[in-house]
Amino acid sequence: MKIKKLISTKTVLLLTMFLTVITLSTNAQTKSDSSQNKKIHINKKGEIHDHGWNKLGFITKENIVKNNEGKTIYFIDARGNVIDSKGKKMGMAKKNGSYYNIKGENVLNVGKTQEEKCEILDGKGHNIGSVHQNYKLHACAAHCLLLEQKMNDEKSKK
Repeated sequence: MKIKKLISTKTVLLLTMFLTVITLSTNAQTKSDSSQNKKIHINKKGEIHDHGWNKLGFITKENIVKNNEGKTIYFIDARGNVIDSKGKKMGMAKKNGSYYNIKGENVLNVGKTQEEKCEILDGKGHNIGSVHQNYKLHACAAHCLLLEQKMNDEKSKK
């Protein structure tokens, strides 16, 4: 009788452990998938896409970044100042791809290069997308468009 109870207890314990591992694995996969959806890519043509390759915007020859509807998001002046569509300074873009907000805090950097493609890294070093080497100055477009997308998502939830 004790042996049957011991086997039964072990079986329940093993099933519980198995279900816990499955649940943790599922949660980890969900989190990694959601971070993938937040990545931005800037291609050789200056087109800005999300992870699903939906076009979010583009960069003009005049260094103006526009969203997909053609609305100006920002432009970069000759000194590297990032200016929004209302003329307000948002930060500073460096030629190496680093972006500093108005407080002088480092928000983005451009990381490892793989042929013509560079990683866009947030201030903590997390990969948030990629940028063609010709558009390193506009790595901050990833930051701006992600913020705009987040604001639009919050508005649609209300």
